[in-house]
Amino acid sequence: MELEGPRSAIAAQLIDLEAALRQLNLWSDESPSQEALSSEQPFAMDSLEFEEWLQFIFLPTLYEVLTSGGALPERCAIAPMAEETIGKRGLPTETLISTLRDLDQLITYVD
Repeated sequence: MELEGPRSAIAAQLIDLEAALRQLNLWSDESPSQEALSSEQPFAMDSLEFEEWLQFIFLPTLYEVLTSGGALPERCAIAPMAEETIGKRGLPTETLISTLRDLDQLITYVD
């Protein structure tokens, strides 16, 4: 299935997000437990680090929505959470947070 318009731009940002996480060594080769992934807290704050939530919940969910043609969320505000978590670790997070801001804008304003 070929993605078009805003969905194609969102897919490109998801690839950039993975690259930014890898560049910061925040990408994991091991998946968290099923119990941790089943958290009902926002961003799974009680069981996952924010970067784990991005990798194991946010990215797969958005890829599924894009490929299935499903409805995107009406609003997306992930960048502020990244600033409050990863942004306070003293890492060079400019690219990561910029990518998340772009994603927030693309998802929130998609037609």
